[in-house]
Amino acid sequence: MTSHRKITLKKRAKKDSDDPLAGEIAFYRANERPYGAFSNLFRRAIVFEGCEYPTAEHAYQAGKARKEEVRNWILSAPTPSLVAMAAHGLYTWDIVPKWSQIKFDRMRDVLRAKFTQHPDLRALLLATGEARLIEAGRTSNAVNRLWGEVNGKGMNMLGVLLMEVREELRRSDKGSAKLNGRASRRTPARRTSASMPAA
Repeated sequence: MTSHRKITLKKRAKKDSDDPLAGEIAFYRANERPYGAFSNLFRRAIVFEGCEYPTAEHAYQAGKARKEEVRNWILSAPTPSLVAMAAHGLYTWDIVPKWSQIKFDRMRDVLRAKFTQHPDLRALLLATGEARLIEAGRTSNAVNRLWGEVNGKGMNMLGVLLMEVREELRRSDKGSAKLNGRASRRTPARRTSASMPAA
């Protein structure tokens, strides 16, 4: 295969992965448009458990530390990526008990907060239709293979949880539409002459 053909195929594969109709949408860096918004490092404040956090990554990692001073140290990092790096480097005794059992539920709750508190992000997520969402990591390590995929290998848990939240939002919208439909079908009460406004 010529190098020109390889480049063309690579470009086509990238284009297809960003097309919701193609079945998959890959994202990774928070500054990539439009799907960088799916990254936890995307700078959009959320309120979670009564606190405001600058990013979803901050809200998620705040739950990992056993002690308040360790949590504050993690959250004081100057960027979301450094928040993640600090949290990944904690010793076992600094991590809340059963973190490995509760972390996916926490991430789902954080994502739910992010995509319900910001209508534009909600619309973006819903606009992906039935596409498979993939956090496409670029460096092969345990964290990237857990939360995403690297070269097609990994659990892609961030993508899975985003798709779960997307389905919740879709069901919520359908429920609201049904309620609104019922309300609009109700006939208004008849007005008696006593209740008619004076001319």
